[in-house]
Amino acid sequence: MQPDPSDMQRLQVVEKHISKCGDVRRVGDWKSVLREVDAAVAAGADSSYQLFMCRAEAFLKFHQIDDAESILLHIPKSEPHTNSSSQARFFGMLCEAYSYFVRAQIEMALGRFENAVTAAEKASQNDSRNVEVAVLLNNVRMVARARVRGNDLFKSERYTEACLAYGEGLRLDPSNSVLYCNRAACWFKLGQWERSIEDSNQALHIQPNYTKALLRRAASNSKLERWEEAVKDYEILRKELPNDNEVAESLFHAQVALKKSRGEEVTNLKFGGEVEEVSGLEQFRAAISLPGVSVVHFEVASNSQCKQISPFVNTLCGRYPSINFLKVDIQQSPTVATAENVRIVPTFKIYKNGCRLKEIVCPSHDMLEHSVRHYSF
Repeated sequence: MQPDPSDMQRLQVVEKHISKCGDVRRVGDWKSVLREVDAAVAAGADSSYQLFMCRAEAFLKFHQIDDAESILLHIPKSEPHTNSSSQARFFGMLCEAYSYFVRAQIEMALGRFENAVTAAEKASQNDSRNVEVAVLLNNVRMVARARVRGNDLFKSERYTEACLAYGEGLRLDPSNSVLYCNRAACWFKLGQWERSIEDSNQALHIQPNYTKALLRRAASNSKLERWEEAVKDYEILRKELPNDNEVAESLFHAQVALKKSRGEEVTNLKFGGEVEEVSGLEQFRAAISLPGVSVVHFEVASNSQCKQISPFVNTLCGRYPSINFLKVDIQQSPTVATAENVRIVPTFKIYKNGCRLKEIVCPSHDMLEHSVRHYSF
């Protein structure tokens, strides 16, 4: 039976793009690698396990680690290898070896060093003669050893030696965000906060959502009294770790220090306050005249919208501890409602040192938090 000419033509197109993909991969042109992979998939190779792995490798080279890992998690299952297909090659490697080769690099980038060694060893078992595989296996083993050595030295409080160990790992794997972050911790312990920030920045350049690196940078900026930078980092961390009390307290102290550096009055500010209930006009005026920003929730306890948003106000109180949060039931305190001209609930008003800055009527959660965040600096 003669093969279908159109199928043969599609196969030739796919092979052409895969061949080009190999050429541009060899010279490290990862943008062209992605383009050729997409072209091969569009031409009909939409279930090729190796092309999916090639895309993951390209994402990794662009420091898009989450995208690379996502491909690993969602990649189609490969067909069992027959005797003939098990000898098929992809970029000069046996196909199965290439899959483990890419997986080892991704595991290493994510800081899963033991998994990386296992994957590299499997790649070597599948294709022991391939030079790329042999080099990767050697590097992965040496980087993993450097990391273990660095960790042991760090635990023994030998921070200078730990820096050298992590540095040796970075010499072999200069795009490893985990090693940069670990070395940043050493610099911090040694009081070299500028260098800690430099390594944290390197880690965040490679992995922008790396929480530990953000913590290191925020703490180092605090030590250097760069309060604005510290507050920005702690604000991001507060969103990522909403239940972390240490982050909340660090944010509060950085915010207080920032206010002091700007010459603002910061007396009577304390961490971990609660939403204060205000019941009379005199108490209300005294409360909003406290130093800093006050957010007042005008409510009616029985109102359904007030019931819905009230727990979120409690959350914001914990999330923005430098702000005074107050609530006034306008049925219980009509004099306050009249003085502030509040007729609709829930209404929120934001004050600073007794002066009203903003009024929001029936806001969404996002709108309310956006306003609170804006005035928290």
